[in-house]
This record gives sequence, C-alpha cells and structure tokens, in this order.
Amino acid sequence: MRHILSLLVENESGALSRIAGLFSARAFNIESLTVAPTEDASVSRMTIVTNGSDQIIEQIHKQLNKLVDVIKVVDLSESAHIERELMLIKVQAKGEAREEIKRMTDIFRGRIVDVSDNTYTIEITGDGAKLGAFLQALEPRQILEVVRTGVSGIARGEKAIRV
Repeated sequence: MRHILSLLVENESGALSRIAGLFSARAFNIESLTVAPTEDASVSRMTIVTNGSDQIIEQIHKQLNKLVDVIKVVDLSESAHIERELMLIKVQAKGEAREEIKRMTDIFRGRIVDVSDNTYTIEITGDGAKLGAFLQALEPRQILEVVRTGVSGIARGEKAIRV
C-alpha cells in the first residue's frame, strides 16, 4: 500500500543522508522525496512516498523516530489529506499541433510558461493521476523532456504537524 510520510527534521547537513540511508539499509524504496525549510529556519519538512504493508510502514516509522535529526513523523495516508505535485514538460509544438496543445493545457488547468518557435514548456500541478493523464493525452513523440517535483502533502482541516 502507498504511504505518504511527512517528517519534521532538524535543518542540518547530513539529515537527508541519514534518513535516505535508513531506507536503503533496510531495502525500502523511496518513490518520491521532497524537502524544504518550514516557517522555522531550523526545521525542514520532508515528504516521503513509499510502499509497504502496515507492518513495514510501522517499522519505518519506529526507525525514523530513533534518528536524532527527526522531530516528528506523521503518516498522511491515515487521514484526509491533500497532495500535489508539480510537473514541467517541454513538448514539440509545430503548426496545427500548437493549438491542440494549448487546448489540452487549458483542459488540465496547466500554464504555458515558455514559448519558442517549435516548443512549449508547460507547468501543471495536481495529484499524480492528473499528471499521468496529461502525459497519456500527449503523443509520445511530442514529449521532449519531463521534470516532476515529487509529492508534497498536508493534512486537511485544522490538523497540523508542529514541533
């Protein structure tokens, strides 16, 4: 089962390496990883997407809590949450295809952020399924380059992760 783990960690060098090493040493896969500072410059928020049974996730949770750098661990998958990902995609846009790509970008609520004579660079945000659907809607030969940020997530409502 897919789990989204949200961690508050000390914003110090080596913290990311120790956390990634924990996953690597136990042969757990990290599907997606995002890290950025929070409103408190000494704390970073890390979002890790991984797969595993409830027992494996429980083991990961316990091991993460043992690390000195980790302040708090929450499995966002256990309750209502919002998850988003950003994708930048460069596509070939020549002739009649230009208008079709613009139309499709509008349907998916994306934005064209760069234009050249032969290409568009498009920005789309949403969950992974939406981004995947946009990629499927394009012809493979149109796609020149794809960059995705990985998942960022937050609990719905008043629930918040705090130090």
